[in-house]
Amino acid sequence: MAYDRDSYSRIQKEYETKHKNAIADAENRLAEIHAQHPDIKSIDAQLRMTGIKLMQEAMKGKVGIEERIEAVQKENLALQAERATLLKKYSLPEDYTDPKYECTKCNDSGFVGINMCSCFKSALAKCAFENSGLGALLKDQSFDTFDMSFYMDDKTSFEKMQKNVEICKNYAESFDNSGNNLIFIGGTGLGKTHLSTSIARKVIEKGFEVVYDSAPNVFNDFNKEQFKDEQGLTQKYFDCDLFILDDLGTEMHTAFTVSCLYNVINTRLNTGKSTIINTNLSIDELRKMYTDRITSRVFGCFTPLLFTGKDIRMQKLQRNM
Repeated sequence: MAYDRDSYSRIQKEYETKHKNAIADAENRLAEIHAQHPDIKSIDAQLRMTGIKLMQEAMKGKVGIEERIEAVQKENLALQAERATLLKKYSLPEDYTDPKYECTKCNDSGFVGINMCSCFKSALAKCAFENSGLGALLKDQSFDTFDMSFYMDDKTSFEKMQKNVEICKNYAESFDNSGNNLIFIGGTGLGKTHLSTSIARKVIEKGFEVVYDSAPNVFNDFNKEQFKDEQGLTQKYFDCDLFILDDLGTEMHTAFTVSCLYNVINTRLNTGKSTIINTNLSIDELRKMYTDRITSRVFGCFTPLLFTGKDIRMQKLQRNM
């Protein structure tokens, strides 16, 4: 899985710090117990000798080794039981001096054996959500929350949207950064942003980098780099595993923005990077607004999904009235 290097490095350091802090806190509690209760300190000193005793018994030869090792183990268990009794006597839990890890599966190391722990994956996904540009959309927009009842009034729209949802689910589930592209075409409030966000959620959870932004914001970044010398704003649009360009057609239409759009689309196609475009423009309007160099690439290399029906935002307002 292709996790963002900077995010991975930052989270790995956070986990190293958490792990070290848990051990340091446990050592502080142990020092406190030893200072207050010499009897427990004495038992801990004897427990620390267990490994040395086992080694000493092993060096005495094989004859009777099983009995000798068993005796050492019994002594160790008896000391542990005595220690637990003393802790209880002092109104302390049995695990009082154990490190208190946030994740007991990986002990805050981020890995269980050689496999990445689920908590570490979740931390990476959370970071990716924050970096994606999707912000609050990810809180309540997913495939599970996509409500097909808004399309029930029209059979054709309902069937079309059922197919669109299925295509989007398959796209997200099978995403492997192999350069598959989608373009969502339809009026406002028909679910384009919701479905593209749902795809982004799944793709991010799989460990890929997603960047989502509106066309006006994207081309504003290119403008700042070109004319205001603010460098490093646009590279993410070329490098990310999945780029979602929302509201294409709402940007200020100039030769410069058209050139930037061509550059992004063409570069991502040439490098095998996946892109999703959302637009309120019709196919004819796209052809009129953009050059043949752009539209030929979009309609030749993107799978078009047509969104029809009634504005969901308006339907929601009517339902709440």
